[in-house]
Amino acid sequence: MASSALLSGVKYSDTLSVIGISICTAAVCETISWLLTYRTASYKSLKSTIHKASKALETIKSTNLNSASSNLLKKSSKSKKIDRFETALIQSNRDLSLLKFKSGAAVALVLFVVFGLLNSLFAGKVVAKIPFVPIPLVQKMSHRGLIGDDMTDCSLPFFYLLCSISIRTNLQKLLGFSPPRAAAAGAGFFNTPDSKSS
Repeated sequence: MASSALLSGVKYSDTLSVIGISICTAAVCETISWLLTYRTASYKSLKSTIHKASKALETIKSTNLNSASSNLLKKSSKSKKIDRFETALIQSNRDLSLLKFKSGAAVALVLFVVFGLLNSLFAGKVVAKIPFVPIPLVQKMSHRGLIGDDMTDCSLPFFYLLCSISIRTNLQKLLGFSPPRAAAAGAGFFNTPDSKSS
């Protein structure tokens, strides 16, 4: 009985090691981000500006104009206000991205070092089992560097990527470091412009 518990502990030791290292790495990365970005007055000011601008934009967009006599004038003024707030929001998001660049570079350096270390420690070793056979595209990533035909075996790069993404995102939310919603919404490459009534 005791030997089976010991064997199961050894069986999952690589998996638990990678998860533990991912948690520690996420904590170190968030500490670096806090030291270089989140505690600065400029970050707090930009975050506040983005929050206020997005609230004002939502308020302006949600107001209904019912007066028929000055409807055209109000629509023109409303669209100018919307454009002004959207421009301010875009500029604030750009400034926030530039501010986070320094800490992003430091975090990337830490992640590369940790990944290189882990890759040398767990090269060619199965660190996790996937409970299903993934699609071929995912198989190439999850089975990279492993010998054998069992496609449910998971190599370090894929497992570490999944752990890092999920743990760091949830840690940011827990600590309150996640970007403002307006910044996250405006950060995409494929934003669709709002349809404006003429």
